[in-house]
Order: sequence, then C-alpha cells, then structure tokens
Amino acid sequence: MGVLRRRRWPARGEAESMETTVGVLGLGAMGFPVARHLLAAGVPVVVRDVDPQRVAAAVALGARAAGSLADLARESDVVTVLVPTDDDVCAVCLGAEGLLGGLRAGSAVLLCSSVRPQTCELVAAAAPQGVDVLDTALTGGVRGAEAGEVNLLVGGDAEVLERIRPVLEPWTAAIHHLGALGAGQVGKAANNLVHWAQICAVTEALELARRFGVSVPVLRRALMDGPTDSRTLRELDQMRLTWHAKDLANAADLAHQVQLDIPIAETAREVMRGIAVADVARLLAGGSLHPLPGG
Repeated sequence: MGVLRRRRWPARGEAESMETTVGVLGLGAMGFPVARHLLAAGVPVVVRDVDPQRVAAAVALGARAAGSLADLARESDVVTVLVPTDDDVCAVCLGAEGLLGGLRAGSAVLLCSSVRPQTCELVAAAAPQGVDVLDTALTGGVRGAEAGEVNLLVGGDAEVLERIRPVLEPWTAAIHHLGALGAGQVGKAANNLVHWAQICAVTEALELARRFGVSVPVLRRALMDGPTDSRTLRELDQMRLTWHAKDLANAADLAHQVQLDIPIAETAREVMRGIAVADVARLLAGGSLHPLPGG
C-alpha cells in the first residue's frame, strides 16, 4: 500500500505511440475532464454517454464515440466508469448487454463512481476471467478534475494498479493504494464525512462570530493563520455543496455494517439540508447564514 505521485508524462510523440486505449463511460462533471486530460496527453480515448452533446464535445477534442457499451468494451484496454450511482454502475456493467460482456482478458475496469464496496464486489464477481476490476474513488471535486489534480483512492490488486498507472497520471495529482477491492470506496466515505462535517463546523462557527458582531471576512482571514486553517475554510466559496445526502448516507451505511455509531454523519446530514450555495456566499460576504425571521 502507499502513494504514487505524479511522474513526468511522455511528450506527445511518445504518448501517441502507446497502445493503451482508455474508455470513458460517463462524461459528466468528472468524466469529461478525465477524457480531456487523457486526450491532451495523447492517450487514445473512446467515450460513451447518454447525452449526445457531451459525446460530440469529446469527439471534437479527438475522442472516438462508441456506438454501444459492447463497442466501448471491445475498443478499450482500460475503462473508467463515471456514472452517478450504484444502480447506474450495475446497469452499465452487468447483464447481457453490459460493459463486462465485451471486455477481453487483460483489460481493466475502474469504478470511479462513489458506490458501496458491495457494488464493487458484484462487478468483480461478474467480470470475465482475466478482466481486472479496481475501485478508484475520486476526491478533489469538480475543480480537481478540471485541473487534472484528482486525488485517487484505490482498492484492488496493487500490481494491476501499477500496470495501468500511466493512463491515470494525466488526470491525477496523487494515487493512493488503500488495500483490497472496496477499500477505495471506504476511503472516499471517510473523506466525505470529514468534508461535510468541516463545512458544517466552519459555517456555524462563522455565523456564531457574526452574531457577536465580529466581521466574518476579517475572522476568516485570521483563522487561516491559525491551527484551524483548512482547504475547506479557504475554498468554501468555490464549493458546489452537492451530493451531501448521498455521501453521508453511504458513510452511515458503512458504519452500520461494522456497528459503529457516527452521530456526526447524522448531524451533518441535518445541517446540510439547510445550507445552500447562496447562504454560504451571503455569510462569507458578512451577511447572515440564515436570516432571522423579519430580519
């Protein structure tokens, strides 16, 4: 186990000679930047998405469009699955017309979606002989994906990870192998619990100070020079505040499986229901997080 940090990616002429083709399944907020960074590095990319406009945008950058899941599988050596939910992952991977049926021995499937470890195990159990499955959970958010600086949390065979590392480097800042299949998703759940708990703590702390007459912009700058400084504190105004319900539900589900009480997850779920991007923007500008009635 350990961390593999980014090495130099080959020059374009070198990269174009590589035989590894990457399939990108799902071209949303995370998938499209992954495809873009791979193409910029000269890696052959095949894409598929339910939105034809996203596919067209990727093709305009040099990707090939797959006509079906089977076509994507046949044309790819490594497939990154970037669809939203456990049900979506099962839908695209399993079944007679699913992704797994068209993959050849020696290829690899990367489950990049935020899913439960059990879903990773289902996919791995259904994979044909010789097809490797890793769970490769993405952290760093949309901005990390856009910048090609995703922090990747990986579960599965470490030798497979090392073999495919060159096609991960164009879109990652660090690659951490956490253990057996599913460990990446456990790590992502832990990451998300800390992430949402931090947002709740920071916003409530700033609102408390504001009600005592302390300037929020001034206090925020002061806290950045102290032991409570964090990326969350510094970048709160850039965060989209999406997926908290799913992320915290996943953390609670994992905790239930090991009989661990995590009241912070439930508290964060309740707090986040009442915090929107507009609320945070108002607070950071010096206004109230939650305006008082009649105020």
